Amino acid sequence: MVNGQDTLRLTLDEAVALARRQSPQSVAARHQYRASYWNWRSFKADYLPSLSFTSYSELNRSIRTVTRPDGSDSFVPRDQLSNDGMLTVNQNIALLGGSVYMQTGLQRLDVFSDNQVSFKSTPVVIGYSQNLFGYNSLKWNKRIEPARYTHARKQYSETLELVASATAMKFFQLATAQSNFRSATYNYANADTLYRYAQGRYEIGTITENEMLQLEINYLSEQTNRLNARIEMDDYILDLRSFLGITDNVEIVAEISHDVPEFIVLLEEALSLAHQNSPDTELFYLQKLQSESAVANAKASRGFKADLYLEFGLSQTDPNFSNVYNNPLNSQLISLGIRIPILDWGVGRGRVEVAKSNLEKVKIELVQAQTDFDANVIKLVKQFNLQADKVDIAYRTNERAQRRNDVAYRLYLLGKSTVLDLNAAIEEKDRSQRAYIRELQNYWSLYYGLRSITGWDFEENSPLNLPMEEF
Repeated sequence: MVNGQDTLRLTLDEAVALARRQSPQSVAARHQYRASYWNWRSFKADYLPSLSFTSYSELNRSIRTVTRPDGSDSFVPRDQLSNDGMLTVNQNIALLGGSVYMQTGLQRLDVFSDNQVSFKSTPVVIGYSQNLFGYNSLKWNKRIEPARYTHARKQYSETLELVASATAMKFFQLATAQSNFRSATYNYANADTLYRYAQGRYEIGTITENEMLQLEINYLSEQTNRLNARIEMDDYILDLRSFLGITDNVEIVAEISHDVPEFIVLLEEALSLAHQNSPDTELFYLQKLQSESAVANAKASRGFKADLYLEFGLSQTDPNFSNVYNNPLNSQLISLGIRIPILDWGVGRGRVEVAKSNLEKVKIELVQAQTDFDANVIKLVKQFNLQADKVDIAYRTNERAQRRNDVAYRLYLLGKSTVLDLNAAIEEKDRSQRAYIRELQNYWSLYYGLRSITGWDFEENSPLNLPMEEF
């Protein structure tokens, strides 16, 4: 809500919504997730039938060497145009790691030197190709890519919550700076009043010179504090404005709500949700899959290999296009190539052992990472369950400190307290105000941190809603 031309008043909820929508961090996360989404779409397309059309044209006007039946060579001019088109349907088979295809095509050959035209038709060709005993990338990708996309989706959700947490931190930094400025302004006004009041009392001899000088020092110190507080507040306004992606030169006012949601998070429930929804646990699983894939690849590269290629179809040729599809002839092609490593001086075995060692290393690291992850969840839950009470205590402490400051100010005016008592009350007022805002900041930092690591809205008792866009 804009109050005046150059002032933007924001609550924490409004600041968080703005950050999720347009902050540079959110925009970057959105584009990263969009890239992952399209990678996922591309991966899924590899397992669906594909249809493609290919065409090739070649004009050949040249002189080439031709060997005659008697063994002699002669130069023969060539002047011909070849055109062909092929329509292909291909289907990858993940279980076997091969692909089956069906083709239909037509070729035309124009020999200009002899004024001849001929056609070749391929009504249908069915083929299959596969690498035998090799690394089946289709099978492994079918396990790895879903985990990769799930991790990207969970990471996007986590990033939005971390952006909210960072927004809360910067919001309360500004709120603290603004509170400091208001306190400095209030203290400066009081110090000015007390200094002028003391001048009159000093002239009639009711206070000592030492007390008079102390009040003057207080007045000058508060004047400096107010200037420093203004500089600090302006710096935090610039920082929050940059973080939120606000390009207009507006002054932001952080409006604090003293109400915080009060609910208890069950530890076992939080751990279970974190294991299900956190991108960290999905990343652990993905790293394990990738290491197992590397072992399978190393083993396949070491052993016996064979490439199988089968093709069965019909074809026909004729000078007349109308006859090129009549009585097509059978055609078959079977190709089998093998490679057997005989001596590699232990290179293949070394690669397998390295891949196995890396897999075991990853497993050990993942166990430790999972332990640290659980400990972090437990720590967050315990801190959050106590934080609402800490906010309430800080709020009541701040109220009492404010009242004590007012009482100390009145007592001093009545001559019933000393400057030291007054200064102590002012210092306690300012310190308790900062402590209260800091406890609010800690609450919301824990609140969004817990949401980010569990993927759950405990206040509404529902999963976090990931904003989906039309890609």
